Amino acid sequence: MSLALILLLLLLLLLGVPLLVPLLAAALLLLLFAFPGLDPALLIQQMIAGVRPAVLVAVPLFIFAADLMTRGHTAQRLLDLVLTFVGHLRGGLPISAALGCTLFGAVSGSTQATVVAIGGPLRPQLLAAGYRDSFTTALLINASDIALLIPPSIGMIVYGVVTGTAVGELFIAGIGPGLLILLLFASYAWYHSRRHAIPRQPRASWRQRGQALWRAAPTLGFPLLIVGGIYSGLFSPTEAAAMAVLYALLLELLLFRSLKLSDLPAIALSSGLITAVVFILVAAGSAFSWAISFARIPDQLLADLLPLVTGDPTALLLLIAVSYFIGCMFVDPIVVILILSPIFAPLVDSSGLDPVLVGTLVTLQAAIGSATPPFGCDIFTAMAVFRRPYLAVIEGTPPFILLLLLATLLLIWIPEIALWPRDLAFG
Repeated sequence: MSLALILLLLLLLLLGVPLLVPLLAAALLLLLFAFPGLDPALLIQQMIAGVRPAVLVAVPLFIFAADLMTRGHTAQRLLDLVLTFVGHLRGGLPISAALGCTLFGAVSGSTQATVVAIGGPLRPQLLAAGYRDSFTTALLINASDIALLIPPSIGMIVYGVVTGTAVGELFIAGIGPGLLILLLFASYAWYHSRRHAIPRQPRASWRQRGQALWRAAPTLGFPLLIVGGIYSGLFSPTEAAAMAVLYALLLELLLFRSLKLSDLPAIALSSGLITAVVFILVAAGSAFSWAISFARIPDQLLADLLPLVTGDPTALLLLIAVSYFIGCMFVDPIVVILILSPIFAPLVDSSGLDPVLVGTLVTLQAAIGSATPPFGCDIFTAMAVFRRPYLAVIEGTPPFILLLLLATLLLIWIPEIALWPRDLAFG
């Protein structure tokens, strides 16, 4: 039964069927053939239960806040600030791109919004400075994945709902790995620029830096509001999301005046469409997870895996990383989290591993998968935004993927990268 279920999922995915269909079809067929006496309507109940947790309210709020900032001036002001301070360094432009993606990720939580907001204005500058198109595009789509680790993170919210892990702790734990990836990407940008003898950009004056800081200062309130609010216990993740929307509205409507009230319905519609996709996947994934758990399929699979990782937490973490990495190469990361997390949950519980560490590792693999061929979602976002063919977009990705895999190994070997900030905040 397990093999047939896996083959059905793979077949439907390879045929290009929308992700909702394989999940529900597999769950329905499993119930009909393995438990013909059960009412299939139970799947509907599980779908509703999957989107019932209150913490999921944060998802549409963060998506709406990201849309407001993408269409407003927040991204450009953050980018101007970064360029004035580090743009003159060796590799300053690509370092600015990585840092800009990190900062915008800290206010949006969306990898695709970061590709649009940072990649749109900065890509022409990188090309004009002498960076190859393959390097430029790969840098932007991979650096944008830092947004999935730096809070707020939709991937962490979904993982927290599926496994019962505290979302606030996951948010704080993601900061360390996100900054580690930024450091690795900045180092590679410096090396690449030096190797190809790309000239430096002019140094900005302190007056220009002061002006950029003054213009960007209000936007820096986003990470302070979200991380500071959760860290201090003032906000829950859901309340922080609501505050992010309010703050974005105040900035873009009243302070920057980049948006009008008449723009809000169109932005809300766009956010609603994205939210609908996410919630449909969460609902379908919840039904699928319940079906395979009821059929004890995770127990069957774990019977083969258990001898490989018994008594060795490092081996279990490596197995989790490899499984999610391969899955996210082919399927939307949210779907992979929904499918694999219930399977690994018993192993994680019995091993004594910190669930926050596991959740951070899983989110890192989701970030890698967002820009990894063949089906990373950011690849197709870049194709649409930059109007480049598929092969041109993925040509320069291997060095960045290797750096992300290095970050994975470092997180496994040095778990304090994620756990120390969490312990500091919640210890």
